[in-house]
Amino acid sequence: MSLRIGAIVEALGGELRGDADRVVTRLAPLESAQPDELSFLVDPRLAHRLADTHAGCIIVGPAGAAAASRRGDCIVADNPHLYFARVTQLWRRAHGGTPRAGVHPTAVVEEGARIDPSASIGAQCFIGRGARIGAGTVLKPRVTVGEDCVIGARGLIQSGAVIGGDGFGFAPDEGRWERIEQLGAVRLGDDVEVGANTCIDRGALQDTVIEDGVKLDNLIQIGHNCHIGKHTAMAGCVGVAGSARIGAHCTVGGAGMILGHLTIVDHVHISSASIVTRSILKPGHYTGFFPIDDNGSWEKNAAALKHIHALRDRVRALEKRLDGPSHA
Repeated sequence: MSLRIGAIVEALGGELRGDADRVVTRLAPLESAQPDELSFLVDPRLAHRLADTHAGCIIVGPAGAAAASRRGDCIVADNPHLYFARVTQLWRRAHGGTPRAGVHPTAVVEEGARIDPSASIGAQCFIGRGARIGAGTVLKPRVTVGEDCVIGARGLIQSGAVIGGDGFGFAPDEGRWERIEQLGAVRLGDDVEVGANTCIDRGALQDTVIEDGVKLDNLIQIGHNCHIGKHTAMAGCVGVAGSARIGAHCTVGGAGMILGHLTIVDHVHISSASIVTRSILKPGHYTGFFPIDDNGSWEKNAAALKHIHALRDRVRALEKRLDGPSHA
């Protein structure tokens, strides 16, 4: 398998500096790339690594173009990381990696489900009654889509994902639990990607909604009645409790946790392993983790921590008074 770098530039743009007829047979990291392989450099501060790489061609930004040109062939792009992502897509298309449209013979499709003819349904998938799968969407093997759930166009659902399992709803009844039937569904917009073994629960009454362009990593739990805005991305092992509402263009780092019934506005970025216990109503980057402790001590320390800014200001004021001129 191979591609001419000239063909890559013809398809994706960018400025080629070097031999358009050079053939690359693989995409590889900078540190291990060989003379017949294509790599990329994102951070111009790491340009010193160009001297050590054996890559046949390197995708670089304008800041790294001169150094890359001195060592050999390169493609100059405004955003080398994005350009490399598009090269991977081109590579897959060129080498037959695109899933075929159609339903695998071992998949189970219940009566009333509607699957666009251009969608690809993998082996041992289950599509419940009344579900809808949009144009160009790919379900990898062993995906479950519950009844009445909707997946939009160009989605990608990885193996083991469950779209529309029951939400966790029970009412207490004198020491036992009474099930609350989950009567809503799940609606995924266009261009949504869901990682392996991720679960998105159906709503109790209203639907759980995942808007266009959302990207969910592996092993994520999205509780019932959640609403996640456009182009938000979450890394592995994130947990979102029921009825949380998360805005557009947010990110949540790995193992981040968001409690239920909270609101998070657009453009909020949450660090990995953070626990969100209150609504976030202002865009920004938030981090929240605290050392494990006896719960009573933890609550007291957490309460004190909330007043640390005021305490700091009081200490500074006292220091100024002590350092000031004497009035005796």
